[in-house]
Amino acid sequence: MLRSDQARIRRFDVVPSLPEPLKPLLEIAYDLWWSWRPDAVSLFVRLDAELWRECYHNPVLLLGRIEQARLDEAAQDEGFLTTLRHVEAERQAHHARPTWLSKTAHRPGDWTVAYFCAEFGITECLPIYSGGLGCLAGDHLKSAAELGLPLIAVGLLYRHGYFQQYLNPDGWQQESIPDLDFGNLPVKPVTNDRGEQVTVSVRMPGRDVVVGLWMAEVGRVPLYLMDTNRPENRAEDRNITGQLYGGDQEMRIKQEIVLGIGGVRALKAIGISPDVCHMNEGHSAFLGLERIRDLIDAYGVSFDEAREAAAAGHVFTTHTPVPAGIDRFPPPLVEKYFREEVGHFKLDMEGMFALGREDVGNKQEEFSMAVMALRLSHWCNGVSKLHGVVSRDMWTNIWPSLPESEVPIGHVTNGVHARTWLSRDLGELLDRYLGVGWRADPTDHATWARIDEVPDEELWRTHERQRQHLIVWARRKLKAQLEARGTSAEHTKHACDQLDPAAFTIGFARRFATYKRATLLMRDADRLLGLLQNAGHPVQILIAGKSHPADGGGKDLIRQIVHFARERGNHKIVFLENYDMNVARYLVQGCDVWLNTPRRGMEASGTSGMKGSLNGVLNVSILDGWWDEAYEAGVGWAIGRRENYDDPNYADDVESRALYELLEREVIPMFYERNERGVPKRWVDRMKQCIGKLAPVYNTNRMLQEYTEQLYLPSLDRARAINAADIAPAKQLAAEKMSLRRGWGSLRVKDVKVDRDGPVGVRESLRVVAKVDLGDLKPGQVKVQVYAGRLGNDGQLIDGRAVDMSPVTSKPANGEQTFTAEVRASNSGRHGFAVRLLPGDPSFVGHPEPGLIYWEPNAMPREAAGKPATAAAK
Repeated sequence: MLRSDQARIRRFDVVPSLPEPLKPLLEIAYDLWWSWRPDAVSLFVRLDAELWRECYHNPVLLLGRIEQARLDEAAQDEGFLTTLRHVEAERQAHHARPTWLSKTAHRPGDWTVAYFCAEFGITECLPIYSGGLGCLAGDHLKSAAELGLPLIAVGLLYRHGYFQQYLNPDGWQQESIPDLDFGNLPVKPVTNDRGEQVTVSVRMPGRDVVVGLWMAEVGRVPLYLMDTNRPENRAEDRNITGQLYGGDQEMRIKQEIVLGIGGVRALKAIGISPDVCHMNEGHSAFLGLERIRDLIDAYGVSFDEAREAAAAGHVFTTHTPVPAGIDRFPPPLVEKYFREEVGHFKLDMEGMFALGREDVGNKQEEFSMAVMALRLSHWCNGVSKLHGVVSRDMWTNIWPSLPESEVPIGHVTNGVHARTWLSRDLGELLDRYLGVGWRADPTDHATWARIDEVPDEELWRTHERQRQHLIVWARRKLKAQLEARGTSAEHTKHACDQLDPAAFTIGFARRFATYKRATLLMRDADRLLGLLQNAGHPVQILIAGKSHPADGGGKDLIRQIVHFARERGNHKIVFLENYDMNVARYLVQGCDVWLNTPRRGMEASGTSGMKGSLNGVLNVSILDGWWDEAYEAGVGWAIGRRENYDDPNYADDVESRALYELLEREVIPMFYERNERGVPKRWVDRMKQCIGKLAPVYNTNRMLQEYTEQLYLPSLDRARAINAADIAPAKQLAAEKMSLRRGWGSLRVKDVKVDRDGPVGVRESLRVVAKVDLGDLKPGQVKVQVYAGRLGNDGQLIDGRAVDMSPVTSKPANGEQTFTAEVRASNSGRHGFAVRLLPGDPSFVGHPEPGLIYWEPNAMPREAAGKPATAAAK
């Protein structure tokens, strides 16, 4: 090997050489639109099915390695060329199709959303993803392409991608690090007018790091990827984009500087100035600082003024239901990487630290990327209804004194991209009975309601074929795994033969974190063995998943499963190595049941079960994440009834027993209950309900419509309004906040009265009068409200609702002003209210400012922040 330090190596690129009739193949190969189009995939399979598998479904690599004679043969094959012309015409139509927004009343004009994420799971041949977050991001882009949203994406191009997993003979996870050949991936360098790759630089301590820009085409959505592996950089800096989630905290902060700051600079370098920036998880939150820097440079404004202008166009999605899952950095590390930069933001280091601390006065608290994202974004959301509740509770300290229900974190429940995850056989069956509307019009959710028109027998036979495909593939994969561990041929054959294409098959595949409880089903070994050894109702379990290399607890769960399967499972439990999109596709299309057993409240959403439900795979799950809102009788099964337990061991005992009961008494007997045609009628009825009710809701087409209408367009409107006239409204809002903070301490609620002493009838009004001393503030700067609701047994307000109070007179006397409002209760019982003061400017509606809320003394609702209970009406 000749190294670049021994001689100057001049570079040139080699691209596949295709006969003229096959030239569109290269265009298709570089457009990841092919990844959700089976007809496009079939072109590459027809060229050479075995090479397609060897190239791990990478069409660019396949075209570069295939024999020229085979290409020449295909160029003369009229059947192949007809399919090629059809696929290319479909690709062109995809790029030209009218957008979803053009069919609605929304008329936003020209605008752009930039979607930042640390990982993107588009397809298995581009392994720059680790799991659910990346697959969600990939599905987000695919649906944006189908809907025609003006979205671009920004991420990192990792030289080694994510680690490959294999197990040693003891069942302990081992990791191998692949070296990705960018020249044979479906990505291209972004070049300038001189044909040179576009680069930008980001500042690291004492040096600049050069970042190269690449682009992957995801249908109509460009995905821009950044790479620091360049000769201008030090060896340590070339490795910044070496591996997804690799290295220590220092490597992580460098990656996130490149993603956030470098990403904004990369877009600027190619002439893109996004109106809205979406931070998908906190990894990219430094983009907020870079956009603030740009505004400071452009308008000479303060940090607070620039933050108002920037935050209006920032959307932050949190995927983490526990603080431990958030990236946090020790203050000395943050100072090391930002002490040269904070002056450009018109901050000092304490101001910088305050952005990432829940308690800004605690100088020992670590710097949280999620907290900074919350502080720099006007729009925040969780990824399921329950996760929205959990997130509001988790981050309530950032908005002290605000009732938890009013913490400004909403939710948009995740989905999955139907055309990526639906099996080809089932898709063709749906075409015959539902029509092609579910493919051609991704916004026509009503199409799925016609699932009842599919004959039971056809749906069941299609599902059986998918299970057979799964078992054939699993046998092949298991054989390779066992041979790699040195297992004898006889034992390998016996193990593979135990997988039964007709047996009831449970799938469990996800990241191996301890809270997901992968071994819950094995808690009572004898009871599980009773299921596995039932010859009349055979059961098999397929398990897959990776543990983070530093997570010893997760690795031990894998080892326990492998030992149990080997010593007691008689190969009815199989662990499939190296979980990725390809493995997931087989499992979610071919299993009968999808098992999910997290500790309740710890699964933000979960999307693997959604992928199964598209294919009629029934979920058996704890009521957590998406299943908490999706579950109803007839679409699957729930483990438990939303109980929460203080003792985790007790919870495991109770919920494992509930799981065994479900499987033994209901799930497995229903699966094996067949009619005269061999069809499990009640099971197929559930499959139809599962597809018909869940597919139109838990998909990314619905998700993107909600993001657009609830977050992107409102963010666009606010950003345009606040950035008008050289950001004059942003300056005015920053000045108003400064004025409010100076005068907030002078506010007083002097007196509160009601117009009766006795009980109030249901739906009768109670008139509340409050005398307020505005102190140093002016009328209009303050809004006065009654916050009323039911009282719990310990005095806390439940389901509180705010009612604006109106001034009795237009001018205050001696700084005091009287306000009044009427409150009503729609049901009987104990009720209470409190009077509170908020900023009065309409700009604050929906965007409460931390610290700017005043409650009548001794009347702060316990719901707000664990304070004394509200006063009951007397």
